[in-house]
Parts: sequence; structure tokens; C-alpha cells
Amino acid sequence: MRILIVDDEPAMHDSYRQVFGASRKGGQGAALSAMAAELFGDEDGDAAAPPAEGDADFACTHASQGLDAVEEVRASLDSGDRFAVAFIDVRMPPGIDGKETARRIRAMDPDINIVIVTGYSDFSPIEISRAAGPADKIFYIAKPFQAEEVMQTARALTGRWKADHELRAARVALAEKIDLLEEQKLELAANESKAVHMANHDSLTDAPNRLAFTRALAEHVRDRETFAMVMMDLDRFKTVNDTFGHLAGDELIRMVCEILHAEMSDGGFMARLGGDEFAMLMKVSGEDEAVMRCERLIRACSTSFKVFGHSVQCGASVGVVVVEAGAEGDPVDVMRRSDLALNEAKRAGRGIVRVFDESMDESIRFRRLIESGLSQAIRNGELKLVFQPIVAREKLEVTGFEALLRWHSPEYGMISPGMFIPIAEESNLIHELGDWVIDEAVRVLQTWPGQYVSVNFSPRQFRRSNFVGHIVERVQHRGVSPQRFQIEITETAIFDDAERAADTLYRLRQMGFRIALDDFGTGYSSLYNIRKFALDSLKIDRSFVDGMGKERESAAIVHSIIHLGRALGLEVVAEGVETETQLQALRVAGCSHLQGYYLARPMPEEDALFLAKARYMIDDEADVEEEGEFEPRNGTYG
Repeated sequence: MRILIVDDEPAMHDSYRQVFGASRKGGQGAALSAMAAELFGDEDGDAAAPPAEGDADFACTHASQGLDAVEEVRASLDSGDRFAVAFIDVRMPPGIDGKETARRIRAMDPDINIVIVTGYSDFSPIEISRAAGPADKIFYIAKPFQAEEVMQTARALTGRWKADHELRAARVALAEKIDLLEEQKLELAANESKAVHMANHDSLTDAPNRLAFTRALAEHVRDRETFAMVMMDLDRFKTVNDTFGHLAGDELIRMVCEILHAEMSDGGFMARLGGDEFAMLMKVSGEDEAVMRCERLIRACSTSFKVFGHSVQCGASVGVVVVEAGAEGDPVDVMRRSDLALNEAKRAGRGIVRVFDESMDESIRFRRLIESGLSQAIRNGELKLVFQPIVAREKLEVTGFEALLRWHSPEYGMISPGMFIPIAEESNLIHELGDWVIDEAVRVLQTWPGQYVSVNFSPRQFRRSNFVGHIVERVQHRGVSPQRFQIEITETAIFDDAERAADTLYRLRQMGFRIALDDFGTGYSSLYNIRKFALDSLKIDRSFVDGMGKERESAAIVHSIIHLGRALGLEVVAEGVETETQLQALRVAGCSHLQGYYLARPMPEEDALFLAKARYMIDDEADVEEEGEFEPRNGTYG
């Protein structure tokens, strides 16, 4: 540590040299160490002061006049090898006095500790402090001084100077980290905004998509005011694609979308569901007004469009269902009925409006048969679970399985869960069905060596009274640790009553259950929800995984979700991994867990047990080390 000594008397410089020189030789330093040991109560004398050889760190620079001292300080600042302490005499004729010397030094180096050493001063300490303060960086020693006093002062102030510099460096580093975190926060917010927009808007037209429309439809149903839901298809759109090409077809879709958007400018809602299919919501007084407005939509679209220099004649067919005020409605059923009316309009010759009536609903009878058959299926053993592995990134180790429900009806054959789950959701059958799934999943889980099972829960199940107690009873009663049972939910299940959902998830986590947020990025996803709800895992929706190789935005969103999950200490599971390219890209991005057909399709419990015992998705664990040389077991179960 550098010390500056400023005094016009050569004898004083000799005294300083004796003080600091004796400490290097051990004599004076040993005496000071003994004194410090007695003062601080350390019998060994080791902790009260640094070893004598540590004093050799003092590098003393001597100046006989104040101006010389000022130049030494300026040079130290230029070189970066700064002084920690300056011992300054007050009277130093014929040059500037100690007060002015201290003032100039302080102006150049605000961090230096100044010690005024004088037998008699023309200035009071207050005057000197005002000129060379602050008060906590200026000190006084009277002449003649004691060697111990000078040494102790040097030690204390150099130690303090070093600590101040380390603290300042730490603060700078912390400020840089905070700035970096703020940048990352802004980047995450921007990517979140892009993700929300992509999840809710059509990439071709930037109009709201099916997901956004479904949400708007649900809000209209809850409002219980009279409204009409309209579905529209363009007539003979395939001919446009076949004749002029898909680019022309896309351009026509954009033109029609602009027209529909203008028609809905009075408060209606319009979305593109996909292909040449559009859907609209409009507040109406009744069926007559709905038909009139739909006919106006058909007229607006039934015109000749100029597409890339070609004249293209367009037309449209419309199906509409009117939901009366106060009616008990289900959004899925409203959309289905509107679609049935659209199909009737197409069969009737196109270019017309058809309003839904019950005679169009041939599926109602089938739905009722499914509902009655489902209650029998649980008792007759027609249901079964299949299991799709969830594997860790590094060595493709199988850490868990997602349980998926299958129903093989003797009368109707294999029935898709997408058909019977919504029917069960509309009735109390969902609870009976859910209990069967829990019991069966736990039974199979008990045969595995250590993996967990992930079970999907519908919104209605999640809102069940005493949901936590019910789950705990069915899992723990069978002697299974809650840590091996993962509850998989979507944001839709928790959005209606976020406060209650947050409390429910917190209590489940307290009991030890794992919580996974499914289809992350497609619902009401936000950083707020992630912080609010107790989670263990985020599952990236397969649509983003599929788009990684096609759209830069999808890749950016996947990377952002992975970084977000890692920053929050959450597992991130990528669903829908169907190619080796996707697998490798996700592993490089740092995704902690993977799931998809490329690794393994859903399999019966016997194969799941075999894979659980094998633990790894590759035939030879050594293959993990060879980048790009993975051989998943999907051939065995595909």
C-alpha cells in the first residue's frame, strides 16, 4: 500500500523511515503486535494485527514541499497506483502550507486518507477539515509522535482504503449485473409480447386466430347477452389455389380478411380460423338482424378481386347460430352448431346463409350415446392408460411418464380423447373418469423404480371442491410419495379464479406434489403468472417446437422460455419432439427435458415398465458422448 509523507524537515523523514523500516525487520512490528494482542484480548497475538512481514506492503514516497506532494499525487492518479494515506506537516516554508497541500490533494483524489501531523498549527482542525474534508477522511497526530501511533494509523487507514476500493468495485460489478438483468428483463418482456401475439394471431393476415376467437366466444357466452356466432367459408377457394397458385390464394385471403375486418368495425369480432375459414361474433337483437348482417357479409365478399394481375371471382357461404340472452351456453357447442349450419349452407348450393336448428344436429344423439357408453366403459374395463416418456436432456434418461387415456369401445371402436373428454367435462362423469385415471396411474407408478407420473387435469376437475384433499387421499393412501405424482394443468384451468388457483397450487406443493404448466405460451402466459403460481415445470407447446426450423420467431420464443425456466429454477419440457433436428436444437438451447414421437410414442404399461427399468432412451449409454449419434428406442415402441 502506498503512503505519501510530506514534511520540510529531513529529520522527520528519518523518523518515518525508522517507523516503517523497523516494522520490516520485525522489531517494532513485534512490539506493536504484542500491544494489539493485549488491547484486543488475543492471547496468541495472531489475530489482533497482520504479521510483521505484511508491513512491508507499505511503499513510502517522501516529499519536502507541498507542491512536490501534489505532483506525486497527480502522477499516482495517472499511473493508477494511488496513495492510500498522506501524512502532511502544516508549516512547510517557503512553499504552500499543509492546509493548502491537503486541499489540493483532496481535490485531485477524494479517496485518499489525510493525516495532519504537526506540533503547532496556524489553522484550527475545523478550518483544515473544511478545506480538505470530509471529516471521516482527515485525521490528526501531534508532534512529537510515537512510532506505534503512526504505525497503527497507517495500518488502520490503508486497510480502510483497501476495503473502500473493494466495496466500490463490488458496487460497480453489482450495478453492471443489475443493468444486464434489466436488459434481459426487457428482452423477455419483448419475447413474451411476441409470443402472446403469435399465439393469438394468424401469421398470414395478422387477424385474431382460433385461440383468440375461442376466448372471445367464451366471454360472449359468460356475458349472457344475445349474440350471433358466424362461420364463413369462401366458395371454390381450392380452384383459386389450383389455377393461380398458393401465393395468389394467400393474397385473396388477405383481401377478404380486410373486407371482413371493415364490416366488423362497429364492435364485432372477426378471426381467421385457418385455410379459407373465418368466424365472427356480433351483438344482435335476434335472428332477423343476424341473417341481415350475414347477407351483407356475403355481398361484400361476392365480388371480383384483382390478384397479381388476375381477375378472381369470389363468393362465400355462411352458417350462423343465435344465442339468446340468459341462455346456458357452452362455447364448444356454440362453435359446433355454427359449423353445422355452415355445412348445411354449402350443401344447399353455396352463397347463402343458414341458421342453425336442431334438425341439423345429427351428432347430438351420438354424443348422448357416448355419454352413456362412457359411464359403462369405466365399469366394463374398456379404458386404459398409455404412457409417453419424459426424458432428461443430457443422457436421455427417462425421468417420468405422461399418462394418456384411451377408450376402445366394443360398439364404436377406438374413440379419440378429444371427443369423449369434452363430453365428460360437460357432465359429472369427468370426476369419475378422473378418479379412475389417478388410481390406475398410481397403480402403474408403483411398479417403476423411481420415475414420476404426470396426469392431466381438466378445468372442471381443478375447480372441484376440496380438490387438494381428494388428490392427497387417493395418492398417499396407496403409499405413493407425492413427489412422484405430477399434476399437469393448463392456464385455462386456473385463469377464471387466479387467487383460488394460486392457493390450491401452493397447498399441493406444500404436500410435495409436482406441478406442471402445460401448453405454455399459447394461453394467458405471462411472467406474472409464473411468479404467482407454485410450479415445478413448464411444458413448451408443440406448435413452437414444430415452428423452430421454420420461423425465427418460434425459435426465439423457445429459447426465451428455456432461459426463463432456468432463471426461475423450473424444469422446461419440450413437447412434440418429432425429428432429430428438433432434438439436437433443443438440447443445444439448454431445454432440460424432452417428450415426443421421435423419442417414443405412448406405450402400454408393460413397455413403460421395461423402459423405466432400462432408464435411458438409447441402447448404449456411451453413445451419449458422441454428439449427433443418438439411437432412441422409438423403433421398439413406435
